[in-house]
Amino acid sequence: MNILDDLSDKVEGIKKEDIEKILNFHGCLSPGALIGIQMFNLANKILKIKDGERIYAICETYNCLPDAFQILGGCTIGNKRLKVIDTGKMAVTVNKWGREGETVRGVRIILDPKKTIKYPKLHAWYLNIEKVPHDEVILDILNAGEDAYSYEFVDILVPSKSKKHVKICEICNEPFIQKENEDICPSCLHKTNINSKDYLLCHW
Repeated sequence: MNILDDLSDKVEGIKKEDIEKILNFHGCLSPGALIGIQMFNLANKILKIKDGERIYAICETYNCLPDAFQILGGCTIGNKRLKVIDTGKMAVTVNKWGREGETVRGVRIILDPKKTIKYPKLHAWYLNIEKVPHDEVILDILNAGEDAYSYEFVDILVPSKSKKHVKICEICNEPFIQKENEDICPSCLHKTNINSKDYLLCHW
C-alpha cells in the first residue's frame, strides 16, 4: 500500500505536493509531521488565511509538528515567525501578522484525546499506550481528519521591537545580546559549555 498515492482521497483539502515537500524536508511521513499538516490546514481554514499571507506559529513540541509550519507556512526561527515552547503537547497557536502593540485574533489547536479515542491506533500512539506501526497510525490520522482536533480562539498582543544591545561578557570576553542589563552572558552565568557532550545530548 502506498499511503502517499492514497492520501488525497482520504483528507479533505490536503495537497499531495504539500506531503512531498514535507517528505523531502523531514525525511519521512511521520505521524507528527502529518498532524502538523492537518493543523496548518485547519488554522488556515479557521483564520481564513490567504495563500502567501504571513502567519506566526507557536508550537508546543519539537517533535515533527513544527516542520509543517516551516515548509508550508514559511515560519522559521530565523525570521521570528516560529517559536517552540516545549510543553510536551501536540498543540500549536497560529495568528496572522499584526502591527506592534496591536491585539490580533489567533487560534490554538490541539490533538484532543477525547476525540482520538474514536481512532484506536491513533489514540494508542498518542498516549503511548502501546507501540503501533506508523503506517497504521497515519491511516487513523487520515480517517480522522479535522475530527481529531479541538481549538479555541486566543487574543495575542503583538510585541514592540526593542533596540538590540550588545555587550562584551566580563568573563569570556565574547559579545552577546543583552536581555536586560546583565554583564555576564547566559553560558557563563549558568556555567554552560555549548560544546560539551552533556549539552549536546540534552539539546538535540
